[in-house]
Amino acid sequence: MEALVSIIIVNWNTCALTADCLRSVAEEHDRLREHFGIVDPIETIVVDNGSTDGSVALLRDQFPWVQLLENQENVGFAAANNQGLSHCHGRYILLLNSDTKLLPGAIEALVCFMEEHPQVGAVGSRYLNPDGSLQHSCYPAPTLSREFWRMFHLDKVYPYGIYRMERWSTEEPRPVDIIQGAALLLRHTIAGKLGLFDTGYFMYSEEQDLCRRIQEAGWQIYYVPRSTIIHYGGQSTRQVAQTMFLQLYRSKVLYFRKHHGRLTTVGYKGVLMAATLMRLLFMPLAWLQGPERRAQTRLLAAHYRRLATSLPRM
Repeated sequence: MEALVSIIIVNWNTCALTADCLRSVAEEHDRLREHFGIVDPIETIVVDNGSTDGSVALLRDQFPWVQLLENQENVGFAAANNQGLSHCHGRYILLLNSDTKLLPGAIEALVCFMEEHPQVGAVGSRYLNPDGSLQHSCYPAPTLSREFWRMFHLDKVYPYGIYRMERWSTEEPRPVDIIQGAALLLRHTIAGKLGLFDTGYFMYSEEQDLCRRIQEAGWQIYYVPRSTIIHYGGQSTRQVAQTMFLQLYRSKVLYFRKHHGRLTTVGYKGVLMAATLMRLLFMPLAWLQGPERRAQTRLLAAHYRRLATSLPRM
């Protein structure tokens, strides 16, 4: 019998977090087996992107039930997930970040909602920070005006580039445009027809692209808050912070070029350059604050200077 859910986890030097994530997966396996009466409701595929922190040895030793795919180098988040997809047999595919922990019933809530709503193509969980506070995980689809609004922090005046998720019910599902890819469940049939991630996105914006393609194919996307996870956030990317800072905006430019055309892409790059220069202009004010804040600002200023010089070539 096919599995109910195939889970794909991409690991890159997050050994301890991946182990904690897999322990929470094991608990969900037992819960789904009892609920759906399937002996093996979950199959788990971990794609290791050339880790050097002992991840592979730990996974082999402590989690023999995991299907481990080893890459000799970091092929990127999108390509690694696609690699995992080719080994999936479940009715649903759960894309799960290595720096997450499933809280009790997280997968069950997603699957039950999908089973009851055949018009829905993908669903996402409610994300919590490690301290229990809400982490924003859903967003309106990116447009030039929304990116302008967001880059100049105008959402503090009126929420146009974001959702006011803190005001949402923790019980009622609701339709959304974009679900962050830390815990995203979709139908295997959709992944088979549309593909999973565009490998042009090494990292970042790949879930925005996927959600857009799912909606363009006629499916709905929903946020299901009864499914809750803890998301530690950015554990892999912190290891190469400056590279990933640039990669974030390369991916955004690629998204606009792919879905909004050349002129809008030029407009987006203009907005990004203006916002970058404004940030650099006001960063010296950080010298009025403490030493820790000044150190953070110096690092951020270096990132923005590199972005300003790299943006014309993106």
